[in-house]
Amino acid sequence: MKKENFSLLNFLLLTVAGAVNAFGVTFFLNPVNLYDSGISGTSMLLAQLTPDWMSLSLFLLILNIPLFLYGLKKQGIHFTVYAIFTVAMYSFFAFLITDVLPVDVSMASPLAESDLLLCALFGGLISGAGSGLAIRFGGAMDGIEVLAVIFAKRLGITVGTFVMIYNVALYVICGIAINSWILPLYSIVAYAAALKTVDFIVEGFDRAKSAMIITANPEEVCAALSAEFGSGLTLIPAKGYYSNSERTAVYFIVNRFQVGKMKNIIHDIDPLAFISISEVANVFSSNN
Repeated sequence: MKKENFSLLNFLLLTVAGAVNAFGVTFFLNPVNLYDSGISGTSMLLAQLTPDWMSLSLFLLILNIPLFLYGLKKQGIHFTVYAIFTVAMYSFFAFLITDVLPVDVSMASPLAESDLLLCALFGGLISGAGSGLAIRFGGAMDGIEVLAVIFAKRLGITVGTFVMIYNVALYVICGIAINSWILPLYSIVAYAAALKTVDFIVEGFDRAKSAMIITANPEEVCAALSAEFGSGLTLIPAKGYYSNSERTAVYFIVNRFQVGKMKNIIHDIDPLAFISISEVANVFSSNN
């Protein structure tokens, strides 16, 4: 097995990811006391509740790095190094913006002023872009995903559910701590914008669709789909449990604009065909 080496390009792009995330948080979210998600949001809350010298950038390092080191065995050395580097860059650029550069982000956003909706949307979009870049190039911006990977299965829930529960609990605690629910509710808007942006960055704007077709006429269906779309198909022998009859499962990849035409072609040939359609984040092919 070929040993994987660290990539200079990855480190460069993870630096960009850290800078983008820091810009979104320090220019839009933090000035109006909106909260990011995960450990970043936790760091923002703690920075507000503690003395000034305990800054956002300090809490980002204190909380994130131990989590990444804790997940070292599970995630591997490359992910851990990339993730710690990304958080360090995020922390560095956050410090640079808040404490070094001649820009005032202490009372309001330099770009959106005190407009909570604008700050939530643009803060979420920009920080989400930074997080998406980090994930795409081998790192992570937040240690909560590490905890989710380790503990979600033990708790009988998905990683996404674990992260969502953490963030809901975080926003409830924020509301209690500041005795107001307006900022936590706007923070949920920022979280939703960030989550969608991460999906776009990591998985692409136009996800493919995979179709699993159970049919009694596989040859005719495959011939028609191949002629129409010029794509390959995979045939999988199958057997009905209740009917005990032989069937064939056809696995087929299309884009979202071809789904309607595909269903019409199949049902014209086999009205009883069963079609299951799922989203596909990435499709890879090899000519080897």
